[in-house]
Amino acid sequence: MLVDEVQITVQAGDGGDGLVHFLRTKHQLKGGPDGGDGGRGGDVYFVGIEDLTALGKFRFKKEFAAESGQRGGSNKKRGASGKDLILSLPIGTVVRDIESDETWEITRPGERLLIARGGHGGRGNTHFATATHQTPREYEKGELGQLRHLNLELKLIADIGFVGFPSVGKSSLLNELTAASVKTAEYPFTTLEPNLGVMDHLILADLPGLIEGASVGKGLGTKFLKHIQRTKALAHVISAETLDPLKDYEIIRKELGEYDRELLIKPEIIIINKSDLVLPERIKEIKNLLKKIQKEIIATSIYDDQSIQKLKEKLKLLVPIISQNEN
Repeated sequence: MLVDEVQITVQAGDGGDGLVHFLRTKHQLKGGPDGGDGGRGGDVYFVGIEDLTALGKFRFKKEFAAESGQRGGSNKKRGASGKDLILSLPIGTVVRDIESDETWEITRPGERLLIARGGHGGRGNTHFATATHQTPREYEKGELGQLRHLNLELKLIADIGFVGFPSVGKSSLLNELTAASVKTAEYPFTTLEPNLGVMDHLILADLPGLIEGASVGKGLGTKFLKHIQRTKALAHVISAETLDPLKDYEIIRKELGEYDRELLIKPEIIIINKSDLVLPERIKEIKNLLKKIQKEIIATSIYDDQSIQKLKEKLKLLVPIISQNEN
């Protein structure tokens, strides 16, 4: 099960208290103040990793804290600083402070984000001595570490997202195009979570099948529509067995547009999949029906290596289009 949204609490470490202490030695029984400062509290960091399942560790454990700083010591020794806490998040995670509504985003592996600062250590009584106040008993308490209540939401970052109705063969295509090993079966909603594969440095995402009404929560609903937002281009898969390919296409486009109009301007290729299950005349008929859309159309079958190779080349041609749009 892919956990793609959780809420957690992170607490940076508190600063250590300063110390009240006076120098006492064999030769100096009434020395001056020598209480040291408290150590700094540990910070909380997020770091990006490629593991899409990384949010799963937050499913049951919700509270995380860095170490607090230690109290100051005698002889003006500073207390030890608390250790930082480093939590791993999958790339594509949007972090939002629930109370302040501040947002951050993890976009690349190894990216490091300071999310909560540790408190400064308090000053020991050494700092409060003056010519007229030589035995100060004042000290400072350490500052409290920053506390944040956070919403973590994973939105996949992929070059090309495969969209379409359930059971049109998106997962099977991903398996053929990449080294992915996605579960496939002849029933709706076999894919219950997004799957990624890499094809010649392009990241492809097989996104769970959409249905009419998905934009308002039907089927798998908006849970996975949000992942389509982050793809750079779309591969719209239609089954060659459908009775009305144009209607199928228009329904999915309508759902995409109602969720986010920006999805409709992404570069797109149309794939007529499972071409081995119909006569060649039917493929021509479907292409004619879809001609008015004015998009690249290609027929494929996982049992036809030539069509899969041709699809690979067509998908790679989307890369220059993506680059132009980004510039």
